[in-house]
Amino acid sequence: MDLQHWLGRATDAVQDWAAAFGPYRPHPSLEVDDARFASAFEEFTGRLADNYPFFHPHYAGQMLKPPHPAAVVGYLTAMLINPNNHALDGGPATAAMEREVVARLAAMFGYGTHLGHLTTSGTIANLEALFVARELHPGRGVAHSADAHYTHARMCHVLGMSSHPVRTDEKGRMDLDALEDVLRTGRVGTVVVATGTTGLGAVDPVHEVLPLAARHGVRVHVDAAYGGFFTLLAGAEGPEGLPPEPWRAVARADSIVVDPHKHGLQPYGCGAVLFRDPEVGRFYLHDSPYTYFTSTELHLGEISLECSRAGASAAALWLTFRLLPPTPDGLGRVLAAGRRAALGWADLIEASDVLELYQRPQLDIVTCFPAVDPATLTGVDAASARILADGMTGPDPVFLSTFKAGREAFAARHPKVTADADAARVLRSVLMKPESEDHVRCLHDRVERLARTA
Repeated sequence: MDLQHWLGRATDAVQDWAAAFGPYRPHPSLEVDDARFASAFEEFTGRLADNYPFFHPHYAGQMLKPPHPAAVVGYLTAMLINPNNHALDGGPATAAMEREVVARLAAMFGYGTHLGHLTTSGTIANLEALFVARELHPGRGVAHSADAHYTHARMCHVLGMSSHPVRTDEKGRMDLDALEDVLRTGRVGTVVVATGTTGLGAVDPVHEVLPLAARHGVRVHVDAAYGGFFTLLAGAEGPEGLPPEPWRAVARADSIVVDPHKHGLQPYGCGAVLFRDPEVGRFYLHDSPYTYFTSTELHLGEISLECSRAGASAAALWLTFRLLPPTPDGLGRVLAAGRRAALGWADLIEASDVLELYQRPQLDIVTCFPAVDPATLTGVDAASARILADGMTGPDPVFLSTFKAGREAFAARHPKVTADADAARVLRSVLMKPESEDHVRCLHDRVERLARTA
């Protein structure tokens, strides 16, 4: 993949397109000479050096990685035109692309009829899903896993809804007995289930939540922002295959959120919200005196809470899907590599004498902690913090993150560790780059060395 060559083709294509409208010259007020640009750009690139190497397999910290070159080229090419996908006259080509990629996402999850669009983030996508939930069940709140992303409690506050955290089991999944207790109160109108929590990558039992919610007349929203693309591995052969039941059940949920800027190889920000019933579009109805006039066809801004949205995001995702479609043989191969990496590292940790697995990875997130003596939460927390800090220094750095595990959650998994504190940090690694598969041994050896000195 020659990114420089692809970028050259991008600028050439836009220049050829612009030339068809006749000659023009940019206004003198916009001109900047090369010397001024060179000086500013040197300062700019110097500032950008203050980043972690998200591209490198030794970076296994947060959910960060560069987009695929196809997404970069697709975004840049459309950005040079700068369409706005709010109204059709703002971006007719990219609006069509957005509908096509949203239809591909809906098909990936098993939706037939659907209503949906791209958003600037999973946070905004979840806000829209909860907004519709509020309109359908006014006065009733939202139940979600205690390990769900904090956005749900925040968005409930924004929307004036009550939020009801539900305890999790020893694998970080929503506890069904606790959920039923909450539903019996009659105060909940929607249950949020996660197919991949952002902390542990835990997958809630969607197939078991759906009938429980139906008995109580409650909607189900699937927060698949992080793990949604793993549906491509449901029922797959080999160690990377996932149990199909929760993933197949997603097609029966009322709404879904997924973030292509995570496993969809896109730049920030690119989220998506999907509704199974297109009739929920009625809650978005509004009027604008200067938009929506070029076509009687539904404009994307008429089914979105956001107004201006970059058409470049739709273009980037469209071009990526043309080359790496959301199928088991397309993007599924990318996710399979990360999943194999996580399972391989988990095996190495289980065989280690200085590291302990916090819990077995369900997707591509690995959690572990240093074996300390005496085994206390305080000792685990201090040793984890030291490994995190020391790992980022020296000639062979490794970049991790931490997850704060509460005393009850820790005790459910490791009862032999003395709970002398309310919580302890454990080491957390996100192996979402397929290149991680070839670097697991290096990562493990480096963390082991750090653990021996911690």
